[in-house]
Amino acid sequence: MNIKTKLYKDQLKDWPETGHHIMAQFDDEKVIVYQSYRPEIGKFAFQNQCFGGAFSVHRMTWIKPNFLWMMYRNGWGTKVGQEIVLAIHLKREVFERYLNQAVYSSFQDDIYESKEDWQVAVKQSNIRLQWDPDHDPFGDKLDRRAIQLGIRNQEIVKYAKEDILEIEDISDFVKEQHQFVLKNELDKLLIPIEKPFIPSDRQTFKLLKLSDD
Repeated sequence: MNIKTKLYKDQLKDWPETGHHIMAQFDDEKVIVYQSYRPEIGKFAFQNQCFGGAFSVHRMTWIKPNFLWMMYRNGWGTKVGQEIVLAIHLKREVFERYLNQAVYSSFQDDIYESKEDWQVAVKQSNIRLQWDPDHDPFGDKLDRRAIQLGIRNQEIVKYAKEDILEIEDISDFVKEQHQFVLKNELDKLLIPIEKPFIPSDRQTFKLLKLSDD
């Protein structure tokens, strides 16, 4: 696995407890994001290192840079249709492009002048943005907010074929770590190393309502 991991308990003490944060594993080249699919789509993506086959570029696909947020949504890979968990090494400049283009999935009166303006922005956007409560390994809500991004139209076509450096099938890793959660042995739980990602564009930082601490 080309993902760096560390004990959950050791990371927890360094993570922000509240606020809006893009928790992710990243470097100068890439940002790791996660998706879960049924085997037909997930195995094709891993084997071909791109999306195709049963994957549709005509419907929005959502990516999550936060591992535990993905585990909450897919039930640690146990939900039907989400058995194959993919770690996607997305080009960093692409992730930044998504953030710069993102339009909120719900009306924000401190950003958009009117609901009509927001609705126009949504129609024209290729990237959708949503903040939700983050979750701990057991699926319990936290005060910290977690981000997910929806990709569609021209961006999803580029995502499927051009914008990804590597696709890893981490389903076995997820199953192994899930056992520690089921046994309430969080001292043994390994997860990808994550820290807050800061966009290079200051205006994007403000629009995303990211926290400074």
